[in-house]
Amino acid sequence: MAFHTDGALYFARTANRLREIYGRDDASIYRFPPGPGNMTPATEKNFLFGPPIDDPDEVGVNAKGDVFVSSKSAGRGSVYRLESSKKSLFAGDNALLKDPEGIAFDKSGNVYVVDNDLGVVVQLDATGRVLDPRWVLGIGRGRTLTFDSRGDLWIGSDGPHDTPHSDGSGRIFRFRPASRVLDLVHSGPLPSGMSFSPGGNLFVAQRRSHKLIALTPDGKRVEFASFTGKSALRTLAFAPVTEATKKLGIAGDLFVMVFPRLDYPVREVIRISGPFDAYVKEAAKGRAGQDGAYLQTMAVGSLSPPDL
Repeated sequence: MAFHTDGALYFARTANRLREIYGRDDASIYRFPPGPGNMTPATEKNFLFGPPIDDPDEVGVNAKGDVFVSSKSAGRGSVYRLESSKKSLFAGDNALLKDPEGIAFDKSGNVYVVDNDLGVVVQLDATGRVLDPRWVLGIGRGRTLTFDSRGDLWIGSDGPHDTPHSDGSGRIFRFRPASRVLDLVHSGPLPSGMSFSPGGNLFVAQRRSHKLIALTPDGKRVEFASFTGKSALRTLAFAPVTEATKKLGIAGDLFVMVFPRLDYPVREVIRISGPFDAYVKEAAKGRAGQDGAYLQTMAVGSLSPPDL
């Protein structure tokens, strides 16, 4: 799930869940224009963006508004650039990638892709040319990544390849490009999505523990929100702070994708309004109580399965 600077929200169905239920191998990419929306089989065509992608994993949108999607098909990984009516191969479809997931962009326009199978972050330029196929090593089963305002890359991992894929093995790293130093910042539940708040705190969705946590720049963990055991968190994204999103009234708000654990195709995107960073600051000092969060939530959009 990722935002355009104009406030549009992009996301994809998870194809392997559709395969389990409906026998399909591809999935559509969707664009929700700013504002609440309800997508059903009757209205789905109004939200489609580009052609379907084989087993899409993560969506990324760069500063220019270009949309990228990572994909795995027949044991080969690819990253596609999407337009409203077509897709083009940006990178992969060879030995470079096996199971690409998270996509991030630096201020120079370079593209970074984390590969779950290979345990690396690949660095590409804006045209898809490989700059470094092993830009970051030693992260295990990498899943998600994002840059902070200082230019450091934060990487969410499911843990080392030789450990069980279960809660407790999750890792969050910070990579400092200037010094080439990789630090382990947090370990615990599996991170399924990460996004920075306007104030520079890293918010993390933990799918299996049903929690949202925040990490301060120095790595201190703050419990932010929890969901019932019947709901799972897939990912999250802060709306960028731009002139367009300010006019829409969503600048800096947090959007979270939630779905019932036993009904994967049915999803909702909920909007949470802050102030987030004031709460994290107080909570990090141990002073934020139940009345300290002062958050507002609202449903933004929902996705219904094809047979409803």
